[in-house]
Amino acid sequence: MIGYIARRILVAIPTLLVIITLAFFMMRFAPGGPFDLERPMPEQTRQNLLASYGMDQPVAKQYLDYLVDLAQFDLGPSLKFRDKSVSQIIAEGFPVSATVGLLSMGLAVFIGTILGSIAALRQNTAVDYGVVGFATVGIVIPPFVVGPILALVIGIYLGWLPSGGLDPRHGMTVERMILPVITLALPQIAIISRLMRASMIEVIRSNFIRTARAKGLSPFAVISRHALRAAILPLVSYLGPATAALLTGSIVIEQVFSLPGVGRQFVFAALQRDYTVVMGVVILYAGLIIALNLVADLLYAVLNPKVKFD
Repeated sequence: MIGYIARRILVAIPTLLVIITLAFFMMRFAPGGPFDLERPMPEQTRQNLLASYGMDQPVAKQYLDYLVDLAQFDLGPSLKFRDKSVSQIIAEGFPVSATVGLLSMGLAVFIGTILGSIAALRQNTAVDYGVVGFATVGIVIPPFVVGPILALVIGIYLGWLPSGGLDPRHGMTVERMILPVITLALPQIAIISRLMRASMIEVIRSNFIRTARAKGLSPFAVISRHALRAAILPLVSYLGPATAALLTGSIVIEQVFSLPGVGRQFVFAALQRDYTVVMGVVILYAGLIIALNLVADLLYAVLNPKVKFD
């Protein structure tokens, strides 16, 4: 297994390099720049700013300099927040995004697994049709529609929960996380329930389940000890990239609920052409996808003894 992990890490290095290269040059060649304001500044001032950040050099040299700094784990300074580095901005936003993302994924896995299993065990009944219908609606309606509706109805009209943002005294409280977590979890619940339903239907028709039933095991034991463990395997492969997406924060959800997470910082940085912050978030997202996919593959091997790492 150690050799497999080492090979995956070696493959991840050129993959990250390609992502960094594409993102760097796409940002540099995009129209506009970090110092292009509505009111043009004096040209000399602009040139001094460019020089202070090394942006007066050829793009190729800027790219090589960035790679050298990155090799030293230096993501550089923010071009808009002059008193902050990119690492500080990510460190401030990532805990918010990670907290909401992990809670959303945990809720989605718990509810989605239960709904999918129930639908499979009650196939072609009203319960099954209800779960499939809910899953279809959950996939079709995007979070940027559900989020404002929940904030408007539950947060403003009914006043049951805060509609987002940080508490001035206590920061990110439990009450303020409920609506963002539910909004992020709903489409994942829909996807996971469909995956679990399809996988469970296939598993309960397999020979080893028939053998378990023939041995006289109770229906609960057959499902909990045998069917569930086999049915969850396709879900494990999906959870890697899905968790990475939720950990880095939903851009729209953080905007809707005024959460100071990584996603919101990414939107602001992209609009303001804050190249270094955009690059930092891209690297974070790519690294999380690679790492969590590796974790998912290792977990898959733990759950499925037939998988062997050469």
